[in-house]
Amino acid sequence: MKIKSGHRPDIWHSKPIFNFQFSIFNFILAVSSGLLLTGAFPKTGIAGFAWFAIVPLLLALKNVSLKDGFRLGFVTGLVHYLTLTYWLAYTMKTYGGLPLYVSVPVLFLFSAYLALYVAVFSTGIIRLFSKPVAGFTLIPVLWVSLEYVRSFLFSGFPWELMGYSQFNNLYLIQISDILGVYGVSFLIILSNSSIFLIFLCLTGKEWQGMTISKRVAAISAFTFVFVFSVVWSYGKYRVSSVDEMISDAPSARVTIVQGNIDQAKKWDPEFRMETIQKYIDLSFSARKDNPDLVVWPETATPFYFLYNVKLTEMVLKGMQKTGAGFLIGSPSFMHKNHTEYYNSVYLINPDGTISGQYDKTHLVPFGEYVPLKKWLPFLGKIVEHVGDFTQGKEGNTIPFDNYSLGLQICYEIIFPNLSRMMAKNNAGLLINITNDAWYGNTSAPYQHFSMTIFRAVENKRSLIRSANTGISGFADPAGRVISTTPLFEDAVMTCSVPVLNQKTFYTCFGDLFAMICLVITLLVSVFQFPISKISEWLRRRKIFLK
Repeated sequence: MKIKSGHRPDIWHSKPIFNFQFSIFNFILAVSSGLLLTGAFPKTGIAGFAWFAIVPLLLALKNVSLKDGFRLGFVTGLVHYLTLTYWLAYTMKTYGGLPLYVSVPVLFLFSAYLALYVAVFSTGIIRLFSKPVAGFTLIPVLWVSLEYVRSFLFSGFPWELMGYSQFNNLYLIQISDILGVYGVSFLIILSNSSIFLIFLCLTGKEWQGMTISKRVAAISAFTFVFVFSVVWSYGKYRVSSVDEMISDAPSARVTIVQGNIDQAKKWDPEFRMETIQKYIDLSFSARKDNPDLVVWPETATPFYFLYNVKLTEMVLKGMQKTGAGFLIGSPSFMHKNHTEYYNSVYLINPDGTISGQYDKTHLVPFGEYVPLKKWLPFLGKIVEHVGDFTQGKEGNTIPFDNYSLGLQICYEIIFPNLSRMMAKNNAGLLINITNDAWYGNTSAPYQHFSMTIFRAVENKRSLIRSANTGISGFADPAGRVISTTPLFEDAVMTCSVPVLNQKTFYTCFGDLFAMICLVITLLVSVFQFPISKISEWLRRRKIFLK
């Protein structure tokens, strides 16, 4: 293949550079990146892996064709998401009633979809990495862009974005109140990019025919250290300023109740009264702590609250003995032209009156509704015992005492914009109720909990979490985990939490940083696209029109 002077080779059609043995080595590198990525998240939770996790993949992409780059990225993504979300197969088999020979292929298909984002990332790096210095910043920009797209495309699934791996790193995650979790992802991938360039420089390896000079390697290292130092310093300052705000802020005493109800029995009519009585007894045990508010988990009342009179009266009488306000999860419905079902939370005053209701807005596909049901009526729901729920209104808060409550049900908490809208709507506390019993003793409950911490940091709000089987707990506005409950144990926990109302940059402007990264990626992609290909397309179009 003849290459014109001053032009890079057309790597869309370039021949493979490596032989079969080196291809196997690249495959091992790609698999290694996938495993390192998963290892950075709970349960393994070795957060340090994230800072160099994609370096093996970047090395595998060195001097390969676009097609091979796509394949290697896909391998990394597939290994990562299979090992990260393996619990989906367990949930589908145990509670969805799907046989293993169906649930495992579904897991593979879902992981393959998520792997496409890593494949596109790998392809983009090969195509757009025209200069080492540009590539150093482009790698994190492209990664953040794809994370952002994953957060909303096809209803979105921003599960364990790269930044979430650092949920325990108090100072680093404070930048989220400006840039969101994507700012932490950017910093981590910037580390990977710097290590990659330094390695190429020290080993004398080339990237698509380009040699990485010591000057470029030094610039990349200095830039990362500088950015890291700024983020760390900002984090220390922000934690200190938040502590000052907390010291002057009013507080609320909140009790969380973890009923630990077996999912197999939860919806059995024979166990309903037993379930209700258990929650009442656990709540009454917290009376000595004099809570202002008691929080029950998602669908803690396994019946239609206010519709089933006998069970509703049983709940209300039990609550009045405690002398506190209650938030309880329950299914609900409304008659319009047809019956609409909701996954809801009710706020009940100490005197037993209902003062507010929140309806879940971001529903679980194939769990709480069937996507494209009108056109694909043969599709069934994965999870048993749930109806076709209707979405509630986003951003709604519930007034309580002298502040408002921002409610999120189950995995709504992994969508930053929902919490942000509530904080912007003057929510003084963020409350997440969930039922993670579906996941069993897998890594999913730990992963789910880790992401909730960022909602507290982004909006500088206290976060309260009540889960049926755990993990329940409290986090302060700086993202410090105050206390948590173990999995699969009955638990009652009371904590005094500060109520803040200041709005952060992130609360006001949302994912502006991620949007900027996406715009940069699109602009670079347009300008890097070969003019000759555009001219050829226009020429063919003109001929076709004739």
